[in-house]
Amino acid sequence: MQLQVMNSPFNQEQAELLNRLLPTLTESQKVWLTGYLAASQVAVVSSTPVTSATHVETEGTVPNTVQSISKEVTILFGSQTGNSQRLAESTSKKLGEHGFQVTVSSMSDFKPNNLKKVENLLIVVSTHGEGEPPDNALSFHEFLHGKRAPKLTNLRFSVLSLGDSSYEFFCQTGKEFDQRLEEIGGTRINSRVDCDLDYDEPAAEWVNGVIEGLRGAQQAGAETTPTVQTSQTSESTYSRTNPFKAEVLENLNLNGRGSNKETRHLELSLEGSGITFEPGDSLGIYPENDPTLVEMIINELNVDPETNVTVNKQGDVRTLKDALTSYFEITVLTKPLIEQASKLSSNKELQELLSSGNEAKAREYLNGRDLLDFIRDFGPVGDTAQDFISILRKMPARLYSIASSYAANPDEVHLTIGAVRYEAHERERNGVCSILCAERLQAGDTLPIYIQQNPNFKLPENPETPIIMVGPGTGIAPFRSFMQEREEIGAEGKSWLFFGDQHFVTDFLYQTEWQKMIKDGVLTKMDVAFSRDTNEKVYVQNRMLEHSKELFEWLQEGAVLYICGDEKHMAHDVHQTLIDIIENEGGMTREKAEQYVADMQQNKRYQRDVY
Repeated sequence: MQLQVMNSPFNQEQAELLNRLLPTLTESQKVWLTGYLAASQVAVVSSTPVTSATHVETEGTVPNTVQSISKEVTILFGSQTGNSQRLAESTSKKLGEHGFQVTVSSMSDFKPNNLKKVENLLIVVSTHGEGEPPDNALSFHEFLHGKRAPKLTNLRFSVLSLGDSSYEFFCQTGKEFDQRLEEIGGTRINSRVDCDLDYDEPAAEWVNGVIEGLRGAQQAGAETTPTVQTSQTSESTYSRTNPFKAEVLENLNLNGRGSNKETRHLELSLEGSGITFEPGDSLGIYPENDPTLVEMIINELNVDPETNVTVNKQGDVRTLKDALTSYFEITVLTKPLIEQASKLSSNKELQELLSSGNEAKAREYLNGRDLLDFIRDFGPVGDTAQDFISILRKMPARLYSIASSYAANPDEVHLTIGAVRYEAHERERNGVCSILCAERLQAGDTLPIYIQQNPNFKLPENPETPIIMVGPGTGIAPFRSFMQEREEIGAEGKSWLFFGDQHFVTDFLYQTEWQKMIKDGVLTKMDVAFSRDTNEKVYVQNRMLEHSKELFEWLQEGAVLYICGDEKHMAHDVHQTLIDIIENEGGMTREKAEQYVADMQQNKRYQRDVY
């Protein structure tokens, strides 16, 4: 098929040149050329020769054409732990390679009134807690869902949503943004993509779809889709997709004899890795499953553990035992898992569980059960070991707040990990990574690790700024990192730590270190709450109330307040206590006190690392 001069914008000489050039281009050259022309706001025909009947539209999506659209793209991210921010930044880099001019911003830093000026909007957002937006997405989410949200009929948008399918409200925040942007007039560049914990491949596919959508081209086939390389953390060659095997230097129990808890202090070597980090960052660990649990599952399946299975799209082959030990998640059931299982099973009870109207019953079944429970209740899935592993999701890394300063401990990283043991459905259960560390990990062993940067939990740039830290239990970890760093740089700012646990004698984590810091003047003030040492339970929020006047004075002086630990109970209670203190000590209405806290969040003076 050749380009005809009749009814086309090209003269005879141009048409001849195009018809000689286009058939000689490789797919990558076509992709580059169309991206270049789109970014230059030049409407062109597809890189396939066309007839005189083909024409270019400036509005709408026309198959096999590239629109003349704005080359400016705004990417807004909402991120609690940094994943969404990293994906937003890697997306920006990829779009830049295709000639687009990209602005990347946290939702909290973006002025909502500027939304009317945006033509191409990409949203990258995680879901936090029970279907809630992350902290730095709260204000923008509220604005967009409120009465002040403008009509955006000229807006093109797409949403990348991050979540965990083991939670009921999987990717809820992304779904809400996607629906709301459509409601107020936006048109999708590319369909929303919901990512589970293993998000690299679906995120890459979303980026490719966005690029095709922005170019106005018909969605390319897999063979012509450009490959997206994910960005790596830090300057090291090691990353989430290429973890470093760190040697265990020390593994200690921080709790005293007779404690109800077991908290491990882990020291890992980073020597030779090139990995560095900042206070507030987290460490990801890829653990191995409990070998006893793996053996029980294989016995229930009645399959040879040395049977080979293909574990991913790249064709990697492992034995079933190895796959269940180190590649797949086996301790958590998700709704997608049991839905996939039902397609390979004839079990009537399983079909009934997933039938319409049984949603609540299905959620109840998922809670607290694992893969062994599922096999015992509904039998093996599929006819082969390969069928069975096809329903499983990849083992996600476990994230832990780093408990040391790199400046104070070069080429090392320290962690504070609470061992998780509990009983559910008449079986004892163990945390995958915490019990690996507590029971099976010895000095000299190695762990696959990577650094997860957390730009939303950082020390103030000015070392003279006062800081208030609230971290009961293992929530103390990042504040050990903070104070080691402040000591190392000689920070002059005041510091105040609230710590709580069960018993003073057995559960005062890092007690001697804190006492030394207070003696040396590194830590200005420390208040502790040990809930089981008194008739009436006392928690960190009670200590905050006892010192409400002084705490409010610190806030008025510009102190930054940090919370680390359990979100559902502790962080919620501390948040409400903070508002109470500001309301009472500041003589404000409840509404103004809540706005005070919101302003603190907006100005990065209230930061949370909660889970």
